[in-house]
Amino acid sequence: MKSVLFQNQQIAYEVEGSGPALIFIHGFPMDRRVWQNFIPAFIRDFTTISIDLPGFGQSEQLADEHPMWLMSKIVEMVLEAEQIEKVLLVGHSMGGYVALELARQKPGRISGLILFHSHGMPDNDAARAARTTAIAAVDRDHTAFVDQFIEGLFDVDFVHSNPDRVERIKTIALSQSALAIKAAIAGLRDRESQIALLSDIKVPVLFILGKNDNRMPFASILAQVALPSHAELLLLGNVGHMGFEEAAETTSQAIWHFAKRIHQDD
Repeated sequence: MKSVLFQNQQIAYEVEGSGPALIFIHGFPMDRRVWQNFIPAFIRDFTTISIDLPGFGQSEQLADEHPMWLMSKIVEMVLEAEQIEKVLLVGHSMGGYVALELARQKPGRISGLILFHSHGMPDNDAARAARTTAIAAVDRDHTAFVDQFIEGLFDVDFVHSNPDRVERIKTIALSQSALAIKAAIAGLRDRESQIALLSDIKVPVLFILGKNDNRMPFASILAQVALPSHAELLLLGNVGHMGFEEAAETTSQAIWHFAKRIHQDD
């Protein structure tokens, strides 16, 4: 593990492999450990960096709310610490929102963007209200909230046939503090639209979506695939919100080939 200081708090991350840089940004309410079975497919050809977003994993809490712009500053600081000029961002769910914000703030640092079960729309009024309700649910019973949330991320058949893999993700999520979970929910609730960014972005974007994703129905995101000047789509059947677990080989190969094409064009 490596670390940097941000606002006098430790931010943890891990670097493996060598070659062009890929940063893996985890989703909610997880940490960099979710990538540990996924990253080995890349380390022969790429420098991989996985970060614990603030409050999660071994990174320390920064505030009562962790907005996406704040999380993107942390990713930027890791890039500075590792002296990486340009990077391909791989963001899962909340990590995709962080990646989009970094692409908006520092477009010259980004060689490509992979939105792994993620998108550019902000929460609507109903979703914002649901986030506020979720914060109250965490206050009442943090464990019950996480347990139910994680179950809902996977395709039902995958849950029945791979209970050990679902349990691994659940164990990671249950290890996170209630404070970190609430800070992230508040940041998710208050995030800004990135539709203008997707319309103007100059680098290639890969969308990875699951047909059985109850958290982010693919039909509501498909229109965003038409926005970037160069966009690709991997639409996965029988997959929910966790493609790097539910379809690890298919998604890792898609990302590997996408990354190779980007760096051949550089």
